[in-house]
Amino acid sequence: MKPITPITHGYLDYVTVAVFLLAPKLLGFEGLPTLLSWTLAGVHLALTLATDFPLGWLRWLPFWIHGWIERIVGPALVLVAFLPISAGGWASGFYMIMGLVIMAVSWLSDYAGETKEAFNPTL
Repeated sequence: MKPITPITHGYLDYVTVAVFLLAPKLLGFEGLPTLLSWTLAGVHLALTLATDFPLGWLRWLPFWIHGWIERIVGPALVLVAFLPISAGGWASGFYMIMGLVIMAVSWLSDYAGETKEAFNPTL
């Protein structure tokens, strides 16, 4: 059994959105790193709101697909940390840490629990 329940995962998702929104101001990003962080906040918020789990709002995206998206985004952010768009320094470290955190949360989350099984025609 994985230790992060769907409801805990939902709270962590909303915290992730806040971190992506606040990081540019708190860490002094400018330009593309700021745009990327704000874009990631919006995408992560939309993903969370659309997911079929206790803290989702629309609940039409199955939670397991949410999990696969995070399994792709985490490693992608680690790679972004090495690209020139991160401009080194704080932005590079931020994207590395966020990628690792998202990967860890995805490995530890129970994507099968407490969902209504979106797209299930029998419901």
